[in-house]
Amino acid sequence: MKMKIIFFSLSLFLITGASFAQKDAPRSIISEKVGIKKYHDKDELDRMQKGQLLELYIERIKLLVKTLPYIAFATKPGVTMSTLGIPNTKDNRSTLEDEFEASDAFLETTLNFQRTMLPYSDKSNLVAAIIFYEDTMKALHQYSEFR
Repeated sequence: MKMKIIFFSLSLFLITGASFAQKDAPRSIISEKVGIKKYHDKDELDRMQKGQLLELYIERIKLLVKTLPYIAFATKPGVTMSTLGIPNTKDNRSTLEDEFEASDAFLETTLNFQRTMLPYSDKSNLVAAIIFYEDTMKALHQYSEFR
């Protein structure tokens, strides 16, 4: 019984310490979850069902919202404030966190709108928009090569 109490106390201590240590760690400006696994051509998109196109369209919007505002800093995940020479101060971390929260709120509202209204769009318009979004992401890769 005494061993269980010691083990539990030690575990709680380690978990608490780890949670406090992570707060000051630099956070990536662009989310690690951002990325396109596959680009599509018009013929491939034309063969897809409208429901698949809706999900692909929404996925591309998420990607752009989580990337485009930050291209002056980075175009790929993994870049932190410290990497860029920005001091990792409490105020800077708070500002970055506020930005992420605002972006998430914007994205949630936008996606709710898209999920409600997009089913009424023409399939050809969805295909054109997805191609445009993917071309924009390809241009981001070229942009990072120019710097």
